[in-house]
Amino acid sequence: MSDMAKALLVDDRRENLLALEAILQGLPVQSVAVESGEAALKQLLVDDFAVILLDAQMPDMDGFETASHIKRRERTRHVPIIFLTAADRDAQLALRGYAVGAVDYLTKPFDPWVLRAKVSVFVELWTKSRQLIAQSEAVREREARWRSLTGAVDSAIGLLRGDDPEAAAQAIERLEQARWGAEA
Repeated sequence: MSDMAKALLVDDRRENLLALEAILQGLPVQSVAVESGEAALKQLLVDDFAVILLDAQMPDMDGFETASHIKRRERTRHVPIIFLTAADRDAQLALRGYAVGAVDYLTKPFDPWVLRAKVSVFVELWTKSRQLIAQSEAVREREARWRSLTGAVDSAIGLLRGDDPEAAAQAIERLEQARWGAEA
């Protein structure tokens, strides 16, 4: 599990990707830039992302089609998508973006500070959810070790009440093993 959040930047124009990378500079996020919807879908197979910045108008597979593929996949359906587009004349495009699962739709030129603030929110949510997952796994591990130790103590008590010294020695050995596991 990576400790640095990643943002997937998708735009068919290299200069736009460079501008987005510059805007996100200094945030606790690693930018991964790709130049097509197909490349974005491939990248999403190998990496987890806190947020996706997606250009709406691209050749071949546009942003809307890319977003619908992203939202259909179990692994990526919960990744927030922010659409970026130059076409601010048509309100229908924004509605289409929301319809395919976008959390936001910004038209160019947009305020870079607004974009930074929005990305920061999703990076923080991603980081907090990762921390919760790690804490939950740690609690499960502690509970499993505790159950093991409790079982060893219970069996040792039962055997120590009996008259079988070999069984008592085995119980003590099991207790020691459980104790070392609990201290790990």
